[in-house]
Amino acid sequence: MLKHEQLSEIFVFAHQDDESAVYQKIVDALQEGRRVLCVFVTSGMTKGLDSSRRNNESTLVLTSLGVTSDHIYFAGDIVGITDGDLVNRLDQAAQWLESFFLSNRPVNRIFLPAWEGGHPDHDALHAIGVSIGKKHSFLDAMRQYSLYNGYHCKGPLFRTFLPLQQNGLVEKEKISWPNRITFLKNCLQYPSQAKTWIGLFPMMLIHYIFWGTQNLQPVSFKRIMNRPHSGSLYYERRRFAVYENVHQKIRTFISKNNESN
Repeated sequence: MLKHEQLSEIFVFAHQDDESAVYQKIVDALQEGRRVLCVFVTSGMTKGLDSSRRNNESTLVLTSLGVTSDHIYFAGDIVGITDGDLVNRLDQAAQWLESFFLSNRPVNRIFLPAWEGGHPDHDALHAIGVSIGKKHSFLDAMRQYSLYNGYHCKGPLFRTFLPLQQNGLVEKEKISWPNRITFLKNCLQYPSQAKTWIGLFPMMLIHYIFWGTQNLQPVSFKRIMNRPHSGSLYYERRRFAVYENVHQKIRTFISKNNESN
């Protein structure tokens, strides 16, 4: 039987600060003696802008939780994938991630952003991960975490840490009060994203006070063939992208890579 320390738990993020959605699972994995690997698949910046500040912020937060700095990978910088452009770089990102997953086996769990229509990079990364998981038969090892979505919301409003029922059974873990306080403090450690966190932090505060749970869901290959939810998606209302365009690129990528598997 494999020992815990021989198993990897891989946390895959689209952007620096997305780790805020899975602080508890990172802590759990470290306490269980897993090897925690964190991957950021975009640079978190638009083309031409330096990502080092965002990289440093996430590194500081992750190492404060106990992650080894050598186990934090900024794949977006390595491959050259910028914020908002992942859906146009699906093949390059998938090639890097597939190699990374396979070279770090055996894997206990792989955590992906949810299929929820919040940000096109999040959905694109979910589709990439699920596509690789289907190809190599480790979908059962994958879990998705919700960041934010606009289901049943209007205009600029959104929901934080609230999984879509359409994504399946929610696995809930209660977070201790000391950890809730620590995690809220961590959310204030991203000064480069202060404007974004002005909107996010109050909702996270409410979540930690009234619910205080780490929520995860299984993944499904069939699910990514469907719209995340009815009505307009959050990224559509923000004019980041149009679902039909995003989904067409995802379907083309899947068809080319492993639809027949």
